[in-house]
Amino acid sequence: MKRRSLLRAAPALMYAPSLVLAQSAQAGYPAKPIRYIVPVAAGGGSDMVGRTVTERWGALLKQSFIVDNQGGGGGVIAAQATARAAPDGYTLMQGYVATHGTSPATRKLPYDAVKDFTPIGMIGGTPNVLVVNAALPVNNVKEFIEYLRKNPGKVSYGSAGAGSLTHLTMELFKQQINSFMVHIPYRGIAPAFTDLIGGQTQAMFPGLAAALPHIRSGRVRPLAVTGMQRHPQFKDLPTLDESGFKGFDAQQWYGVVGPAGMPSPIVKQLNETLATVLKAPDLREKLSVEAVEPIVMSPEQFGEFIRADIARWSKLARERNIQLDS
Repeated sequence: MKRRSLLRAAPALMYAPSLVLAQSAQAGYPAKPIRYIVPVAAGGGSDMVGRTVTERWGALLKQSFIVDNQGGGGGVIAAQATARAAPDGYTLMQGYVATHGTSPATRKLPYDAVKDFTPIGMIGGTPNVLVVNAALPVNNVKEFIEYLRKNPGKVSYGSAGAGSLTHLTMELFKQQINSFMVHIPYRGIAPAFTDLIGGQTQAMFPGLAAALPHIRSGRVRPLAVTGMQRHPQFKDLPTLDESGFKGFDAQQWYGVVGPAGMPSPIVKQLNETLATVLKAPDLREKLSVEAVEPIVMSPEQFGEFIRADIARWSKLARERNIQLDS
């Protein structure tokens, strides 16, 4: 009799931990500070985005966020720490295009960008912008393509590193125009800009935030931005879509994920409060420093966005034979 009773009780025992988590989610979450892992060193644009959002998010949840900067490994260290954390809502991570987009598409990683995480919601994104050295005799995308065809093999472009968004975006552009440019990878966007300004390279596809000071100083010339809409800070600058590249999109995006298996009540609460934060006009103004436009998504929409981004860049990586070591 005892054995039969235990067998009948086994399924309930098996699901007991998740039931406890779900019940605790409904009973006063969050009851302590939330650890918010940012996969870059303190002081950069991504760090600013995280601190700006969590300051307002914490006030809304009536609980503080502790920002934990874990740079290194292109976000691998931070992603592993997040994936291994308890799925109780007290460890979150600011995932971005590298950790949950381009790196899974081009490298073998010690984590699964989809299966090892719970999507919470998008924060926002900034487009990439096609820029050229100011001395290059081109003023728009059409003239740039004509210049490439008249000067085969003489134009090189820089990137923030092999497999980065700046690399893949230009490879997508090259694929669509069926033209050749030499790729010069750098260790970060700053040295890539130094050589672009100095004329060692002639073009690049950086994120708009990184390009802003160089565009405003006149040291580089913008030709077009990615995305379907012109950016509010550069309303006279056309999109690639307008320039004949229908659907051409790439963006430096930021979002929030947690470990896999988080209880749905916690995910719902976090998503709804994050959406409230993102809709505040003063947040849009703050994020405009990094040219980031807030984007509200449900957890399901954000999860689908991540899967689509990985699939898109994976397809390009296969077609362009871009496969890097982890």
